Amino acid sequence: MEYRTIGKSDLKVSSIGLGAWQAGAQGWGKVFDRDVKEAIRTSIEMGLNFIDTAEAYGDGHSEIVIGEAVKDIRDEIIIASKVSGNHLRPDLLERALEGSLKRLQTSYIDLYQIHWPDIYTPLRDTMKALEKLVNNGKIRYIGLSNFSVCQMEEARSYLSTIDIVSNQVRYNLLQREIELEIMPYQIKENIGIIAYSPLAQGLLTSKYDHIMLDNNDVRKSNKLFSEQNLKALQPMVKVLKEISGEIGKSIVQISINWLISHDGVVPIPGAKNRDQAIINLQSSGWRLTQDQMKRIDDAYKQVIEYLDVF
Repeated sequence: MEYRTIGKSDLKVSSIGLGAWQAGAQGWGKVFDRDVKEAIRTSIEMGLNFIDTAEAYGDGHSEIVIGEAVKDIRDEIIIASKVSGNHLRPDLLERALEGSLKRLQTSYIDLYQIHWPDIYTPLRDTMKALEKLVNNGKIRYIGLSNFSVCQMEEARSYLSTIDIVSNQVRYNLLQREIELEIMPYQIKENIGIIAYSPLAQGLLTSKYDHIMLDNNDVRKSNKLFSEQNLKALQPMVKVLKEISGEIGKSIVQISINWLISHDGVVPIPGAKNRDQAIINLQSSGWRLTQDQMKRIDDAYKQVIEYLDVF
């Protein structure tokens, strides 16, 4: 397993983390706690040491599952969690953190992130409260999620002695909007990029189509899975399948490897079971060639004008 440091922190994480939205067991089809725990343990055996969750995932259920899975090796694992956007008032934030700590069965969280900005709560108050929690040892580092460049700059301006170390954003082969402003800024400022939805919520597994999704699946209303997109995506799928045949890696592994080929990016694919965890982590330890990267980018340029992915 490869490792990289998140931003200006001393958090040395596996180049592929584990995103635990699915562990919340709501809106992701059939998800069983025992399978998720096995996926976590298998991932750790393969060298993974970074797990990302949030209080919002399954109303805290994801944190409970993670807490149970890693309680015996807590200090060997880097845990990131997120406070919901409606809990950013200082008193609510502290209460939310205590709830996460209890569910995770830990006395500290390595990386505590604001899940979404909240226009109704002064950002200054939130950042000052987070800085206090760092000084109290409840959290080690502050991260953001879904913040624009100007929002990141504002958040940073309210911190006195520390800085944010990461911003978690959507990034995958198809959804590359961060490349315009957010990614260059974070690279310049040495702010880690944690990439959620690295497989476009499963679209890049090449196994889904719109009619296969259950009505209560969170992806059912996602326009990524529209017939228009599925049809428009075929030229890229063709290229990915060609490369897959050349190197003996799946489209999932190619998609994740494309992400870790970018400096400072840590993708966090989900895994509902042991098999998915193994596939994800086998995306590390090798690299796509420059020619293969170019073919993927050329295919992206060919299809992006026909895709509705934002």
